[in-house]
Order: sequence, then structure tokens, then C-alpha cells
Amino acid sequence: MDKKKTIKVLVVDDSDVILYSLKNFFKEYNFDVTTCSDGLEGIQKAIEYKPDLILLDLVMPNVDGIKMLKVIKLIDMLNKIPVIVISANTNKSNVMAVIEAGADRVISKPLKKEIIVKSINELLGKDLIVGAKKDSYFTESESAEMINQLRTFFIKSFVQKKKYLLTGLQTRNDDLIRAVVHEIKGSGGSIRFPQLTAISEDVEKLLGKNALDWDLIEAKCNQIFSLVDELKTVHY
Repeated sequence: MDKKKTIKVLVVDDSDVILYSLKNFFKEYNFDVTTCSDGLEGIQKAIEYKPDLILLDLVMPNVDGIKMLKVIKLIDMLNKIPVIVISANTNKSNVMAVIEAGADRVISKPLKKEIIVKSINELLGKDLIVGAKKDSYFTESESAEMINQLRTFFIKSFVQKKKYLLTGLQTRNDDLIRAVVHEIKGSGGSIRFPQLTAISEDVEKLLGKNALDWDLIEAKCNQIFSLVDELKTVHY
């Protein structure tokens, strides 16, 4: 690929912290980045934007990553675009399913700069990206400043997430709560606050039961609110 050409990347992930991190990373290399948070919008963006590369999460609302991947591989103008799937679940069966659906690479979360760079260079051209520090995690920089930026971003965006959770609890909308909690779960790892991930996983398990215990679900959501308040105290 011509190194002088501006590389266009489409990132599809329902975690706003992951989108924020990836967008900042690619901008360091002067890539043109477009982001969205679900597979249906991802398909539309891919048609409009015609990216050189797609980074795609698997678990998303509406249309998930596997379905999006299968659709774009059926569209002539899109089926040659390299796709890197990013997933927290990289067991053998899951990886095989993703590869069979058309992915060119599958990489695990938390993302490492070294692995991202290696995959992009292999797919788009040798040494297209240079200078990534070996074994440096994508969710941090050489200083604590990057984590602080991610936490600031998360805290600001949580205001809306809390409103959605409260609405979901009030209306007994388990789908709404599930979508928000899934995003919070992913963000917990990115901002190095694993307690958020653990409580979010508890809520997901409760929502997966046949008989929903709404009192317990509400109690777990209140724990999430308390953890974020704690994070605010530590952060500011």
C-alpha cells in the first residue's frame, strides 16, 4: 500500500472508552478514523466511508460483530477490506467461528499496541506503522496521563449511562440495562478499575436468569453508581 496515502480506518465497538483510545492511537499515525457503536451502523459507515481497514468488536447491540462481518463479506465493494476482530473471548472455537465468517485477524482484549501494529503491518504493508513500544498496553501510555484522560472521559460519559440504567430499572427494561452494563464492563478494564467489570458481570449473570430478581439487580446497579462515585473521589 502507498505509504503516502491517508489510511482510512473504521472502528466498530460499543465501548466508548475503547473507541476513544483507538481513535487517539490512530491519530498519532495520521490515520483517518471513523467510529460507531453497533454492527448495523458499521455496515452503513463501511459503505459510505469505504475504509482501508475495519476493527470490529464481537458483542454489540442490534447487529453483533459476526453478523456485520458476514454481511460485509457479501457486498462487492466491501468484501476485500481487511477486518481485525477484537474480542475478550479468544478461545479456539470462537476464533475459528470468526475466521470462518471472514475475519483476517483476531486479537484479544486488553489490546496491546505491539499486536495492533503487527496486525496492521501484515495486512496493509510492511512497516506501515513504526515505533510502537514492545509489550505496552494499548490502554496506557508511558505516563499515567493517558489513564487519567480515559478516566475523565469515562466519568463524563457515565452521566448518560446512569440515566439509562435508572430508566431501565424503573421500566424493568432488561435489554437496556444489559446493553449499558456490557459497555461499563469493558470500560472497567480500560480505565484500570476492575471492580466495575466484576459488578457488571454480576448484573449480566442476573439478567441471564429466567426469573429476574429486580431487587438484586437494582442493588448491583447501585453498587456500580457507588464505585463510580468512588472513582470520582480518587480521580479528582
